Amino acid sequence: MTPRPDKHDPTTLAFATQAVHAGNAIDAGSGAIRSPIVMANSYALPDDPSAISWSGTDIPLYTRNSGANQLALQQKLAVLDGGEDAVVLASGVAALHAVFFTHLRTGDHVVVADIAYEAVFRLFRDLLPERYGIEATFVDTSDLDAVRAAIRPDTKLVHLEVIANPTTRVTDIAAVAELAHAAGAIVSVDSTFSPPPLYRPLADGADLVVHSLTKFINGHGDAMGGAVIGRRELVQPIKTDAMVDVGGVISPFNAWLIARGSITLPLRLQRQMDTAVHLAEALAADARVAYVAYPGLDAHPQHALAVRQFGGRGFGAMMAFAVDGDPATQNRFVANLRVITSAVSLGHDESLIVHVGTDGPRVAYYPEPFRRLGHLRFSVGLEDPGDLVADLTAALDATFG
Repeated sequence: MTPRPDKHDPTTLAFATQAVHAGNAIDAGSGAIRSPIVMANSYALPDDPSAISWSGTDIPLYTRNSGANQLALQQKLAVLDGGEDAVVLASGVAALHAVFFTHLRTGDHVVVADIAYEAVFRLFRDLLPERYGIEATFVDTSDLDAVRAAIRPDTKLVHLEVIANPTTRVTDIAAVAELAHAAGAIVSVDSTFSPPPLYRPLADGADLVVHSLTKFINGHGDAMGGAVIGRRELVQPIKTDAMVDVGGVISPFNAWLIARGSITLPLRLQRQMDTAVHLAEALAADARVAYVAYPGLDAHPQHALAVRQFGGRGFGAMMAFAVDGDPATQNRFVANLRVITSAVSLGHDESLIVHVGTDGPRVAYYPEPFRRLGHLRFSVGLEDPGDLVADLTAALDATFG
């Protein structure tokens, strides 16, 4: 007998229904059917507060610990990613730092993806080694032999990205998790480029999954936040150490905006992924485009892995490409776009593009075309696919005409 769906029991619901109902509750005071914004930094104490932990994170007490909107968003994100618990923080970088700050100690060794978000690269190349004596080995995480060779007896953490920013390299999360766990290390995975329902790293053995909520999960370019989801025993110390005592908390307003934005995540992401495949194929077929890096293309080095790992649900909505020319040509192409917006960030409702050159310490790890030409990081939005193709084509015509 099929279980009856019940919005009060998310385990009975499909993902799209979870996105609507998880973390939401009827407001006891007003009767509103949508959790309201609670712009308070303190909450009323009981008549006898002697049993309360002033650093507790499970009830609304003080917003640095957890307010009503933080708690609601944490509940929703834990459901969507299949985790026991979640913590939300002020930004994606705050969430990443919270994992490292909480779960690493002086003298620990970390294996880190050699292509990772710039803040992660700097944390492990400079800040954590210099200030806290944490040693990091950077490795191509798509090469399992290289990962195996990099893991040492003192390795405490393996950190990687599902789809690497910016090269779109795909890593086999289950295989890396098996290697790490055999050595007693935990695995943290940045899945910002591959949010649920596209992929849930916890189901493939990751211990902690990190999202920049600013991107796809919020999806509207109007709020900043970050999250860590996983087993309660690993998430709770992040709450008490990094949230309460370091204080990188999310604001109630941003938590509410992100919870609101996440309701349409499955609809938005599917449209963006469908459009991304169409645009990647159109760009790859144009002789004026030097290369296109997108996991949905047959020519992508990890295309077969992406098909298997993502189960046919899609390949994300991020790609990198370059037109055939020097940096001035890349910039001229971007300037000729009339629909796609030149701006940083990603995962918004509008398509965003940014030209990144060949300078910086991370570039040495990039594939040869990235090192030679730079890249255009392209986040596909919700516009009509025909308008986006026409915009790209017209910009190419204007650049090379």
